[in-house]
Amino acid sequence: MEGQPEQFESIGSRLGFRVVEENSRWLKLGWQGPRFPAFLCFGISVLMLFVSVPIIQALRWRGFVGPAGSLWYFPLMNLILLVISFYLISQKRTVVIDSAGRTVTLTRRSLHRQNVLALSYSEIDKIELGLDQVYSGFSVAGSSAAQSFPVPSLRLIARNGESILIDRGSKRKLAELGKSIRESLPRNPSGKVLKRVLRAELEAHA
Repeated sequence: MEGQPEQFESIGSRLGFRVVEENSRWLKLGWQGPRFPAFLCFGISVLMLFVSVPIIQALRWRGFVGPAGSLWYFPLMNLILLVISFYLISQKRTVVIDSAGRTVTLTRRSLHRQNVLALSYSEIDKIELGLDQVYSGFSVAGSSAAQSFPVPSLRLIARNGESILIDRGSKRKLAELGKSIRESLPRNPSGKVLKRVLRAELEAHA
């Protein structure tokens, strides 16, 4: 195994992978970041430009001693929102199950880094459809009212005991995703053994 499984965890209750490409050679799954908060931040920053631009012009002409001196934080907030929106839009995750190469490759990209985790079929013990305890937004923000709730999750379990998050969401959608992964495994004796393991795991949670 190459990479760190903990880099592919998520504090959110769901991701929402979709099948990008599926054929006899590989299965490609993709997730394109939290689009709604990204475009919300971008829209607010665009609206704030109507206030920030005149403030910047006033600061250039008269400096911080002028009437606009106390409004210097508007352009700063505008810049911060733009950076947040670009960061959220740049986030992307992919899972490539290569039947020909007998490998599973997970990639996580963002504005400033890229993480890759690769493992061969021989390193996979099973695929598990279970439950993750996800904390609510209050506990993430540091509230004393920390609570968690169960969310269905699909994980790869390696032979060394490592757990690798694939996706979170509804149990029905994850079961369909798990079956697609199962069908992408190679048709050889070792692949059939692994398929039986995956089938038992998925049917147990159906």
